Amino acid sequence: MSIEFPSQQPEVNYLTEGGQETELMYKHGFELPEFAMFPLLDDPNAVTALREMYRAFLDTAARNGFGALVGGLDYRASPDWAARLGYSPEALAEMQLRSIDFLRDVAMPYKQQLPALMYAGIVGPRGDAYTPDHAITADEAEEYHSTQIATLALAGVDLVEAMTFNNVSEAVGVARAGAVSGVPVSISFILDGAGRLPSGPSLREAIDTVDALAGADAPAFYGINCSHPLEFLPALEPGAWFERVRCLRPNASTAEKGALCTLGHLDPGDPSSLGELMGDLAHRYPHIDIWGGCCGTWDTHLDETARNVRAARGLLN
Repeated sequence: MSIEFPSQQPEVNYLTEGGQETELMYKHGFELPEFAMFPLLDDPNAVTALREMYRAFLDTAARNGFGALVGGLDYRASPDWAARLGYSPEALAEMQLRSIDFLRDVAMPYKQQLPALMYAGIVGPRGDAYTPDHAITADEAEEYHSTQIATLALAGVDLVEAMTFNNVSEAVGVARAGAVSGVPVSISFILDGAGRLPSGPSLREAIDTVDALAGADAPAFYGINCSHPLEFLPALEPGAWFERVRCLRPNASTAEKGALCTLGHLDPGDPSSLGELMGDLAHRYPHIDIWGGCCGTWDTHLDETARNVRAARGLLN
């Protein structure tokens, strides 16, 4: 049976986690082969760091009166990436289920402190997020991503959050795979400095095309991630199409995206300025209700964002 993701509600905003991979690598010193987080569940020291990171995020959500959409760990938990790390299909499915169990374990104590608490499985592109795979078809994408999404449906997630997607065909395939598994899907696109997907289309063109091609299987909503607001602002135009965008998860910095994962140190940008930009977007676009971060962000950036969103919407105590 299909489930639906809740529609926007007045005075309810959701916070997601920040850029956990860059935080783990550069603040906590853990290696992430293939940029994969889920193998860290077998490292007790890493699990301790992960718990601290999630608690900081959840404390931030509770302190600001936000709901929490809790995800992470499984961005690379798809067949091709897991095979590079030596995981069989059976071992990968086990790690996926463990990832969601971990999220529930760390977040459940906050349930009474939050206006809403939901769980997301994170799906990344089959290839490199920063190098568009122009060859992948919607049918191929549906077949590939259905493996991960079916396991996430078994885990009982509230949302499949597809992140850093860079072309239309793969997004259509993910949407269709989610529909088959009965779990709602969001698609977050990555944009360049001109406000376009690396594969060429504008954000508006990408959303309109995915909706048209997916039809009844269209995503529940869309988002933007792994792009600084100064990069994606040119892409935002008022209109019915933009009402489909509910989620913003920006990078901390305007530095080149691929480099942020290989710098060897964090580029935190200006958390205060980032929060102000997000607050301005909250004022201009009241339908956006899911806020978070991507590369270079952590709970400091999330707190700045949450405080500014609350102020923009008159929610301060």
